[in-house]
Amino acid sequence: MTGAATPCDVDVAIVGAGFAGIGMATRLARRATESFVVIERADGVGGTWRDNTYPGIACDIPAHLYSFSFRPPTDWATLYPRGADIRRYLQQTVDDEGLAPHIRLGCALLNARWDTDAARWELETGSGPIRARVLVMAVGRLSEPHVPDVEGLGSFSGAVVHTAEWRDDLLAGGERIGVVGTGASAVQVIPHLAETAEELVVFSRTPPYVVPREDRRFSDAERAELRIPENADALREQLLLDADKAFRQRLGLRPDIDAIRDRALGHLRAQVDAPALREMLTPDYEIGCKRILLSDDFYPTLTRPDVVFEPSALESVIESKARATSGRTYDLDVLVMATGFEATRPPAASRVQGRGGRALSEHWSDGMVSYASTTVSGFPNMFVLDGPNAALGHNSAIYMIETQLDYVLGALDFMAHNGSRSIEVTADAEEAYTREIDERSASTVWLTGCNSWYVDPRSGRLTLLWPGTALSFRDRNGTFDPHPYLIDSRPVDDGGAFA
Repeated sequence: MTGAATPCDVDVAIVGAGFAGIGMATRLARRATESFVVIERADGVGGTWRDNTYPGIACDIPAHLYSFSFRPPTDWATLYPRGADIRRYLQQTVDDEGLAPHIRLGCALLNARWDTDAARWELETGSGPIRARVLVMAVGRLSEPHVPDVEGLGSFSGAVVHTAEWRDDLLAGGERIGVVGTGASAVQVIPHLAETAEELVVFSRTPPYVVPREDRRFSDAERAELRIPENADALREQLLLDADKAFRQRLGLRPDIDAIRDRALGHLRAQVDAPALREMLTPDYEIGCKRILLSDDFYPTLTRPDVVFEPSALESVIESKARATSGRTYDLDVLVMATGFEATRPPAASRVQGRGGRALSEHWSDGMVSYASTTVSGFPNMFVLDGPNAALGHNSAIYMIETQLDYVLGALDFMAHNGSRSIEVTADAEEAYTREIDERSASTVWLTGCNSWYVDPRSGRLTLLWPGTALSFRDRNGTFDPHPYLIDSRPVDDGGAFA
């Protein structure tokens, strides 16, 4: 795949080979209407699931819901898929769908600029220029690791690693390890690190709500049944509907929010006997504001005698000594940063220039905005997947991505049938959609319960999550409607799919 020949001129350029990029490529390949290329800065496909290989990496959405509905059902071994299982699934998709010739690996996007006169996107990449009628940004929300500004971190005498940049040779056993953070990655990796560490210190700025994971292996009979497409589709639909019921919790509606809070606190009481530790692990914010985590072994790990729960953030480092904001210090050999990603301010936005040369990062200087969570005013023929208000805090990201794929394909069909050079959502439509998002978000737990990574730190707006159910997202944004768009229908002169 690394040496695959790719044309310089294509109808569609896709940036990123994670779930969104591979999904887009699959749908385009099956249509066989548009020429396309996928550029990927890494040396393999998989996105988040390629980058994150830390011990215990797994998904917290059931496998049959966290996979493409348009692919044959995979023979998943467990209810929740492991990270390696998902990587294999995405690679298998590439192989089965014949996508390899379209993918350029080790090919970073250096710059993308809209050429108004030619009605094309001009891409500078690590392996040469590409010109495309349409640009699809599929870089995802969890692609740029975030490392907090910790005083003296560069002076640490041991190893520092982010969970998204794990090294298999990092640990030999017997190390004194500090884990910074108690989010989704942390609760997965901490139990595994504790098995071989001499001492494990967990720095927690705010404790999470945790509910039982209750993962299990499928029996041979169940696996055989779920390899039948109709059965897999029925399970997927039921899982989707069941998960969507949880959105009532995010609205703070009773008894829903009380029930999930009681479940989480009951799980804590059942697994942590010590009153002092239990008090430190009890969140002081409303449930659902931050991500609700799934784990059966996180709390028991914290009760081990060789594990220290530090109920404050890492403040500073001097050589081997790590100091918490509480004033307590710890001698450590390894620091594991389970500190999340640059989600609300994607660095790739600075490398995309739309009409008039304006950078996408500048357009998003007060927080990400869009129309239909997929297009951006001032950026013709550009679609953003898994971007502004296109994620969920309670259901599958893959369902959301598939909804966006339908929207993009509808736009491509419109452009082809109408001979359009370009389409660009109006500023008025983007502003109206942004107001709609803000109004729908106002009463949710994400804006009333605490501060979280779902909220833009500068504007205070909810910019990552869709403030509704997965089904409502599809109802609102699953079908392309040309009316909010400025349409340039001057003839296209290259004889491509849009001629």
